[in-house]
Amino acid sequence: MGGGPSQWATCDHIRASSVLYATPSAARTFNDDLDYVQREIGVCLVSEDEACNLNGDIVRLELKDFDYPLIAKTFAAYGVPLEVDVVAVCVFDHGNAPPGYSDRQFRFDYLDALVRRADCLSAFAHRAEEVPPSMTRLRAVVDAARAQDVDVPLLVMDTAPAAVLGATLDPVVAKAVNSERGALIANIGNFHRLAFRLNAAGIGGLFEHHTSEVNRSKLERLLAALADSTLRHADVSDDMGHGALVYHSEPMEPPYFLAVTGPRRSLMRGAWPQPYFAVPYGDKMIGDMMIARCFGLLAGLAEAYPEFAGPIRRSLAQASGVVPWETLFFKEST
Repeated sequence: MGGGPSQWATCDHIRASSVLYATPSAARTFNDDLDYVQREIGVCLVSEDEACNLNGDIVRLELKDFDYPLIAKTFAAYGVPLEVDVVAVCVFDHGNAPPGYSDRQFRFDYLDALVRRADCLSAFAHRAEEVPPSMTRLRAVVDAARAQDVDVPLLVMDTAPAAVLGATLDPVVAKAVNSERGALIANIGNFHRLAFRLNAAGIGGLFEHHTSEVNRSKLERLLAALADSTLRHADVSDDMGHGALVYHSEPMEPPYFLAVTGPRRSLMRGAWPQPYFAVPYGDKMIGDMMIARCFGLLAGLAEAYPEFAGPIRRSLAQASGVVPWETLFFKEST
């Protein structure tokens, strides 16, 4: 687990005339190009054995997205033994772009490939053994789980599609998505925002941009262009975003239904079209907008591991009374 804040802290540390050592796997949290990490950031690469033998005033930090022993310890502190049948984890992954290839474009290629292959949001949920080798952060979760002897089925999924999938489990959103007109659903994350155009025919389009590069008026324009099928890839990629694709050339019929979730969702308050803030299972007071991606993970899990589908769906049905499973997101479901 690395990302922007970790890299910024690293750069500050090195600029202060200090040294930072990293193993190759840790250094890839900054950039998959290890030559770049050494040359441009100034990190000193060491092997795993060399890291163990470093002497002197060394502070050791182990980065990981999934720490099962710590989770179990936390549960135990409250007197709850942690006995699991399956584990599901989501992380945001740019993937390992080839040298000289934009990591923004590489991630968008991954999103595009899954949509074209399956045309459903559950396609972003991977069984551990099926994670593409190029998705290094998803792979790191799998490797961490196996190193910690987590010997149960494991699902990993990208955070943004998981949040959008979870939002569709709000009955209001599900009704809009399955209508002829369809819906726009946007996950407004801390660093990225991903929007899908959905209807009963499938995924009509999507775009992904960096939160820091987009204000409300720009986002309104991008959503309107996605809805009327005029959005171009360059409109986003040339603006420091990942990209955009429209799969259905026929424009959405106004008025548009826009559902919003994510930690930066307040950006869309008062926007046009007036957003609906999705809260899956909120009708029974157990829902929370910030756990939409948790519900998305459960939905993806039910698809990837059919043996768990029955208990998951029965449990959620008891919570809500309305579970829109037979939608475009689960085309193969029975």
